Amino acid sequence: MRHNRGRVISINLANQTLSGTLPSNLGTLTHLTSLSLQGNSLTGPIPSLANLTSLQQLYLDNNNFTSIPPDFFQGLTSLKILTLSQNSHLPPWTIPTELTQSTSLNTLYASNANIFGSLPDIFYSFPSLQDLQLSFNNLTGPLPKSFGVSGIQKLWLDNQLNGLSGNIDVLSSMTKLYQAVLFKNQFTGPIPDLSNCTDLFDLQIRDNQLTGLVPDSLMSIPTLKNISLDNNMLQGPYPKFPSFVTILLEVAAALGYPIKLANSWTGNNACNDWTSIICDSQGSIITVNFSKQQLVGTISPAFANLTSLRNLYLNDNNLIGSIPVGLANLTTLQLLDISNNNLTGSIPNFKSTVKLTTIGNPLLGKSPSGSNGTGTGSKGSSVSPGIIAVIVIAVVILVVVVFVSIKCYVGRRHMKFGRVENLENGKEVVMNIGGSNVVISIEVLRQATNNFSEDNILGRGGFGVVYKGELYDGTKIAVKRMKSVAGTLTQHLFHWGENGCSPLTWKERITIALDVARGVEYLHSLAQQSFIHRDLKPSNILLGLDMRAKVADFGLVKNLPDGKYSVETQLAGTYGYFAPEYAVSGRVTTKVDVYAFGVILMELITGRKALDDTMSDDRCHLVTWFHQILINENISNAIDQTLNPDEETMESIYKVVELARYCTHEPYQRPDMGHAVHILRSSCRAVETNFSCRRAHIFHYSMGKEDTYGIEPHMSLLSNSGKMTSVLNK
Repeated sequence: MRHNRGRVISINLANQTLSGTLPSNLGTLTHLTSLSLQGNSLTGPIPSLANLTSLQQLYLDNNNFTSIPPDFFQGLTSLKILTLSQNSHLPPWTIPTELTQSTSLNTLYASNANIFGSLPDIFYSFPSLQDLQLSFNNLTGPLPKSFGVSGIQKLWLDNQLNGLSGNIDVLSSMTKLYQAVLFKNQFTGPIPDLSNCTDLFDLQIRDNQLTGLVPDSLMSIPTLKNISLDNNMLQGPYPKFPSFVTILLEVAAALGYPIKLANSWTGNNACNDWTSIICDSQGSIITVNFSKQQLVGTISPAFANLTSLRNLYLNDNNLIGSIPVGLANLTTLQLLDISNNNLTGSIPNFKSTVKLTTIGNPLLGKSPSGSNGTGTGSKGSSVSPGIIAVIVIAVVILVVVVFVSIKCYVGRRHMKFGRVENLENGKEVVMNIGGSNVVISIEVLRQATNNFSEDNILGRGGFGVVYKGELYDGTKIAVKRMKSVAGTLTQHLFHWGENGCSPLTWKERITIALDVARGVEYLHSLAQQSFIHRDLKPSNILLGLDMRAKVADFGLVKNLPDGKYSVETQLAGTYGYFAPEYAVSGRVTTKVDVYAFGVILMELITGRKALDDTMSDDRCHLVTWFHQILINENISNAIDQTLNPDEETMESIYKVVELARYCTHEPYQRPDMGHAVHILRSSCRAVETNFSCRRAHIFHYSMGKEDTYGIEPHMSLLSNSGKMTSVLNK
């Protein structure tokens, strides 16, 4: 709460798990400029705030309010931001004309707020309005003409109960439009010419009754990247991008559509100042130079369709997977530089005329057993000594559920990868490292640790004991001998059959998600200092016998100094969970963790891994595929088949699907973890798992120290904060 000369000007109680009703005299705070009550469980009527002429920001979303006073919008002349979304218990209400008094309105969110009736033609009154979100209501009738003179950039009107109707011609006049989400309505008529909408990025008009041809002009919009037209009555062929553009967009898809490329790859002429693209005088692409671009993802086989390609530079990035065989069939190829990545698999047989550079890929060209491959350019077994951190279980009779985290120092590059895939009769551990299997005998681990000698203990904790050791070649290792209660989400989600477990139920998955969200929320905003985890992933989520989750492995954690939104750091983490902006800029914010959490939610929903080289190119990158499913298909096609959800469970799943979608959007669109906790808590209640909606779990391990932490309901925030902060500062 902020004061100015004894007068309250700001109240911020967002995401505080508050319940009860608001005081009826709240409207007497005449100097109030900001009121933030979002993300709670407040009920009862919203008190009248009429004539609060200083009020600029009003956040009431994600609560359970039951009524809005008739004069609610009266006299709010300074209002810029109003959020009422996710208040489904409100009685039906219409958008009042009094809202026109808020001439400075910039943002209006009222999705899932039980609005009915037509959209009033009042948008001439809001010259500053940029973001209008009214999804999941019962709006009917046509789009107002006043949309055409507004400055609206984001327009969300999807999923109306009975559906908006009429044509969508007014969109052609909305020249500032960036995103139009209008699916699941009753719009009719043809798609208008949107060529004047030169900023349009996302057009979602599926599931309507649109007719006629898809205009060719739609494909001439240089910024348009996402479009869905399915389930309409459209006729004739779909227009197509020029072939080079299509190929390069496939290349970008395998890299997760990097922002750096999206900013410059505009228009339909790839030879016209597209970053990293060089063409000859005939307009054919002869060089693609992605050198040192901090790219993540895989090498797309679509490169092989650039039939005039001579030079391909992919060196000094963070690429994974194998080299597409089709590249060896390019008759024009003269140079391929893939050095200093994390590529695996065999090396195709390139012609002797191709200058091939592969150094700095320690697993490239190696056989599954870890022996040297014979492909051209293979580095053999020359790997600089480094630190390998291995987590294994070697306890007789116990069920084995473990994960492996391997850190290799090769040259000047640090890499982190690896996972235990199998344990046969307690004799050997099979680790999948970047796509290749490496077998380590349990006897080797016994020798390296002097049979797990007490003298070699580095640390103890609730999940096992860590031993130091040394392999025969001098490589230092740390081996964690875990107890049978210590499992990871990786084993229970992806390898449950191999470990003799049952697949996770949706109740268990939503419980795990909420535990993780609360743990990360604590790191971000509830501790005395803010921390960024930087390596959220299933193998860093430990599960106890009760399937309660603990966030683990703080080896990459970064402290966010007071007053700082971001901090610059070396790129670190795990491929598949990198936020795109972090890979490009090297700066981390809490939104990096939010993105990784969104990926984990997608994994919980689908039962699929973030990156899966066994899948086809259009399916191997989970986030890209998941967003495509949301655009083009019913999400039920993506849900893990082991779940077999009923109607009640599907309602909960849909909420988590939307949360995962927003968590992996652009940084400014991602929610904070407090909002994620709120959504997941309501999803818990939907499937009757209230017991799981209370406690957050954080697990910390560092060399020589291991402890478990929970945010205890009976402890003060200060007590919990001090407890966590003292560990992270050690």
